[in-house]
Amino acid sequence: MSYCDLSNGLPATHVHRMYHDTEYGFPIDSDDELFGRLILEINQAGLSWLTILNKKENFRKAYKNFSIKKVAKFTEKDRERLLNDAGIIRNRLKINAAIHNAQQILELQKTYGSFKNWLDSHHPLDRAAWVKLFKKTFKFTGGEITNEFLMSSGYLAGAHDEDCPIYKKILKAKPRWSKK
Repeated sequence: MSYCDLSNGLPATHVHRMYHDTEYGFPIDSDDELFGRLILEINQAGLSWLTILNKKENFRKAYKNFSIKKVAKFTEKDRERLLNDAGIIRNRLKINAAIHNAQQILELQKTYGSFKNWLDSHHPLDRAAWVKLFKKTFKFTGGEITNEFLMSSGYLAGAHDEDCPIYKKILKAKPRWSKK
């Protein structure tokens, strides 16, 4: 067995290896954690994932522990605070997308009971259909962002090579793409 290319040879304490071994591809059930993953994926656009992982806890703090309800209520003052926070990615479009997407998720929760239920209600879709749905529903969610969000949260296969030891752990966690 060998690890996926991106984490192969990294020490177990490396931030990317820890993410690979414990988070990437595993199903997420918490709406706030799903929202947090979406924020991280949006902010990764144009940057390395390692940069985002190194700032993950800063994002968690800046976005109020990824609380959908709190972020949906962010004001212009909050936008300015985020734009001045050197611990995160200071990009107005990405910040505005996070706030807008939190508001959208609140609406989805009213209809479906949860963000997870909304995702589950559309599953399984192929990548192209997911991208179309995300572009219609959210801001700053192009093909790559949508694909990575769905792979990283267990909705699409492909997060790990089949000979990676983490692949079997993910199967035990019952990702939504696996045959149950």
